[in-house]
Amino acid sequence: MTSQTNSQFAKPRIDARALLGLYDPADTTDWGPIRAAQMHAGSQLALFMLGANVVGAALVVLILAPLVPLWQLASWSAVAAAVASAVAFRRLAVRNGTGTTATLAHVRDTVLDGVSLGAVWSVPPLAFGYAADANAILGLWTVLSLLMTASAVAMAALPLATIVFVSIVGVSMAATLALGIGSPVLAGAALLFTLLLTMATFARGKALVVIRAGEMAIAERDETVSLLLREFEESGSDWLWEIDAQRRVVRANPRFAVSLGVDPKAINGMPILEVLAGPTWEAGNFAAGLRELAEKLKAREPFRDLLLPVYVDGAERWWEMAASPRFDDRGAFRGFRGVGSDVTEQRESADKINKMARFDTLTGLPNRLFINEALAKAMDEAEKWGARCAFMMIDLDRFKAVNDTLGHPIGDRLLGRVSERLQQLITENEMIGRLGGDEFAVVIGDASDTARVERLAHTIIETLSRPYEVDQHTLYIGASVGLAIGPRDGRTAEMLIRSADLALYRSKDAGGGVFHAYEPQLHMAAEERRVLEIALRTAVENNQMHLNYQPVVDAASGQLMGFEALLRWTHPEFGNVSPAKFVPLAEDARLIGHLGEWVLRAACDEAARWDSSIRVAVNVSPEQLHNPAFVGVVAQALAQSGLPADRLELEVTESVFMREGTAAVQVLDKILDLGVRLSLDDFGTGYSSLGYLSRTRFSSIKIDRSFVQGASKGTKEAIAIIRAVVALADSLGMATTAEGVETEDEHHMVQALGCTKVQGYYFGRPLPVEEARGLAIRRPGNYAAA
Repeated sequence: MTSQTNSQFAKPRIDARALLGLYDPADTTDWGPIRAAQMHAGSQLALFMLGANVVGAALVVLILAPLVPLWQLASWSAVAAAVASAVAFRRLAVRNGTGTTATLAHVRDTVLDGVSLGAVWSVPPLAFGYAADANAILGLWTVLSLLMTASAVAMAALPLATIVFVSIVGVSMAATLALGIGSPVLAGAALLFTLLLTMATFARGKALVVIRAGEMAIAERDETVSLLLREFEESGSDWLWEIDAQRRVVRANPRFAVSLGVDPKAINGMPILEVLAGPTWEAGNFAAGLRELAEKLKAREPFRDLLLPVYVDGAERWWEMAASPRFDDRGAFRGFRGVGSDVTEQRESADKINKMARFDTLTGLPNRLFINEALAKAMDEAEKWGARCAFMMIDLDRFKAVNDTLGHPIGDRLLGRVSERLQQLITENEMIGRLGGDEFAVVIGDASDTARVERLAHTIIETLSRPYEVDQHTLYIGASVGLAIGPRDGRTAEMLIRSADLALYRSKDAGGGVFHAYEPQLHMAAEERRVLEIALRTAVENNQMHLNYQPVVDAASGQLMGFEALLRWTHPEFGNVSPAKFVPLAEDARLIGHLGEWVLRAACDEAARWDSSIRVAVNVSPEQLHNPAFVGVVAQALAQSGLPADRLELEVTESVFMREGTAAVQVLDKILDLGVRLSLDDFGTGYSSLGYLSRTRFSSIKIDRSFVQGASKGTKEAIAIIRAVVALADSLGMATTAEGVETEDEHHMVQALGCTKVQGYYFGRPLPVEEARGLAIRRPGNYAAA
């Protein structure tokens, strides 16, 4: 709406040379009426300028009479009066011949007037200045300054002639001030004054042309509207309607009444809103379009393409309304006059096509195509007006768990609820759509208020994080948001979407439930991820991967029980790459299965060299367990290494059980049948459920280091969780391993809480394979911290 208004009232570009009458531009502007307006305005004060010239000449004679021979002054004043009269009457005569249009020659000829008057008025300072004293010269300058100012004000409509006159007189007077009284400062001031008058003359002349061009545009528009209204009146598809200042129907158009199915006389004088509301008037159940119409009428502002439902003979029809307010000559509001048409069939057809092509069938929101089109349009508008737009990408947190555990029908209904909440947040400045899956997007047309955009992002996260009630299920999800501002973060729609996607990835990487705005370094991070992914694909073949082993000891005796195998990557160019960086990358790139198989085989080969009581624990990803072939991989690794199955312990996380209908549980059962031990890692930090604990034969539960650290600080909740996990494990015949034990006090604490095994820096950091092998073969009776 803002851009349309700006374009409607934008000032037309005025060519300076055309304004001065130097040439006719080859554009679409009709300069004939504009030049006629210049000539008319220049002639309106022609007699005033004649009087100013006569009075000025008389003042000059009075000032110079004591110093200059009277016959010279009389001769000059007679010439000045004659030239001024000739110019005045010439302009009056030209005006009569340029009533509606004028040529370039008419404007250009006025330069002669300026030259003639300038030459006449340059005589007193140049011809008589030699005989004048300082007071007389200053008096002469005062009179000429007033005459120049009067000309700049009264004759600005003809800027070239006026500028010539002002320049000639100003330069001549400056020369007299410099030579006659020897004052360069006053001469400079005179030149500066002349320059300012020249600029003011040009500005006033341009303003007149702009006003006239605007009047011509309005007149052309009014003529077009009149032609359209006559066409509407003559056709049967549209009709006119009119209301007075009290919003009552005036002179009901027959076609308007027929379209309503009523007698024109019956609706004359009735409120327009009551007429259009029909049977809904008494109930007060008005359509949104009718409410919008009421607001437009109340605000007395023009409108168009306003759709509203109208009931005719009990059937709903759709009308498209347009109107403008009417005012009398004194500016008093008189009502509205407009056009209406029945667009029911067109609307139904357009709605079907539009929904099929541009709307998501599940949520009813704009789809990816519509969002891309809206963003491209917003980018164009921002570029055109030097403004900013914005694009948000929204990804639902934990939605996949709902889909996997409760099924896609529940997930689809949840997406419907999400879309309903999002639609409640938008204004005319935003468009919310669904990109696909659990991803949504917001296009913000005007993003000049950055704080408002950020508040919207926080509101979206807060709104979507509230619980949902779907088919007697209480569901908790969240949202992560990535924000990009255009054209700062991308000069095309594709670039802006890419930037928002990178910002969203950062929000997801931070754990979700937050929003991040795009930063240039995110592109660098994405490029780093791309390069790392390429290197990761060949890391195993290039012998860049190796395993470290962290000791796991008995909590009571300190005896070494086994090691956890931890994957490490040393790249020749990047150095040691953190597992926190490359493991998520491997999962996203679907490389984790290949890496996991290598880790399993390498760990089994190494553990086969240790003493028979030392076990090795290997982390297994959900992707590996969802592959039925993984059972064969485990069996082959054990067979080729010669490691007994009971000395291998696979550590899995709770996320493995989040997908129902997959082979993960069956794969675990078959692995257990091989004799391999199973440990549940990070219990309590994910989607905890007691159901899979009873269904799966775990040998131990690992307590996450966050609970151990919380308990060491005296956090009651952490202590209670550890006690509950220990009690649960004891009741199910499972061991418990406390991770992240770093001090002696923490060791004593978890031992007192009932944990059976301990792992952490207090007993040893992850060790290279040679050091771990030495400990595993030496078998010390008590493995305690140094």
